Amino acid sequence: MAMKTVALLHPGEMGAAIGACLGGRGLRVVWASAGRSAGTRARAKAAGLEDLGPLERALDVADIVLSVCPPHGALALAREVAGHGFSGVYIDANAVSPGTVRDIGRVLEASEATFVDGGIIGPPPVAGASSRIYLSGGRAKDIAGLFAGSNLEAIPLEGPAGAASALKACYAAWTKGATALLAAIRALATHEGVEAALLEEWKRSQHELAKRSEVITVQARKAWRWIGEMEEIAASFEAAGLPGGFHLAAAELYRRLEGFKNGAGPPALAQVTAAIRRKVSPVGRRKSIAQREKEEAPARFKFGTAAVKRDAAKRLRSLKRS
Repeated sequence: MAMKTVALLHPGEMGAAIGACLGGRGLRVVWASAGRSAGTRARAKAAGLEDLGPLERALDVADIVLSVCPPHGALALAREVAGHGFSGVYIDANAVSPGTVRDIGRVLEASEATFVDGGIIGPPPVAGASSRIYLSGGRAKDIAGLFAGSNLEAIPLEGPAGAASALKACYAAWTKGATALLAAIRALATHEGVEAALLEEWKRSQHELAKRSEVITVQARKAWRWIGEMEEIAASFEAAGLPGGFHLAAAELYRRLEGFKNGAGPPALAQVTAAIRRKVSPVGRRKSIAQREKEEAPARFKFGTAAVKRDAAKRLRSLKRS
C-alpha cells in the first residue's frame, strides 16, 4: 500500500514539528481542527498542515494516522479513530506504558488497522535539534523510511508493539524522574534551612547537581504534560513487578506545578520550590496498580475449620469488649 497522506492527531508543539517533517518529505499532512484551540490552529497553520475540519474527513483521506497527544487521552483517541472504521496504519507516538500501548494496538487491530508503536525522545524536531522516534510492531521499517532525511531520525526496533514505548518509558524514567527528584530535594533543603550547605557540598562532590537541580525552572511551564507520563511509567514498573512509587511521587510533584502552565517565562526557583512544598488535595491522584487491586478485590471466603474458629474467636473478643 502506498502511503501518501498522514492525518496528524493533534498538532501540539511536538506534533506540529513532526507534521512539518513529513510535509517536507512530500507527504500530504492533514489534521482535524474541530474542537481544537486557537493555539493549536496557529501551530498547524505555521507547520503547513492541511485543515479538513471534522475528524471523519481527515480519516477518510488518510493512509496513516499519527497520534501525538497527552498520555491520558491516547486510548480514548484510538477508540474514536477505530469507531470511524479506519483501516490504514495507526502510529501511537504517545508517552504511554507498554501495557497501554498494547491495549491501543488491540483496539486498532480489531478495526482491521495496522498498528505501529512509537516512542519519541528529544525536543520537537526542528533544524539543529537532536530528536528520534523509535518504532516497533507491524510496518515499523516502512514508517521509518518516511522520515529519512528529515529533522526526525526514525529508528525501527526488532521487537513487537510495546518495545518502542518501553524504551521511551525507561529513558524518561531517568530524565524527567531525576528532574523531579532534584527539585524535591531542593525544596526539602530549603524547608530544613540547609540549602546553602547542600549546594556547597554538591560543589565539592557532585558538581553537576546544582545546575541540574535548577532545570525544573525551565520545565515548569510544561510540567502539566508530564503528570500522565509519570503515571504511565509507574504502571510500567508495576507491571514488571517493580515499585512504581518513585514516579507516582514525580507525578504528584509535577501536578503541583500546573499553575505555571502557559507562563510568559520560566519562574524563579524560589517560586517553583514554594509550589512544590504546598499541600494539595488527594482527590484525583492516581493510585498504584497494587492499591487499586487491593481496594477493588472482593472479600475472600475463608475455607476450613481453623478459619471458622479464628473468626468465631474474633467475634467473641469483640462482644466482650463491648
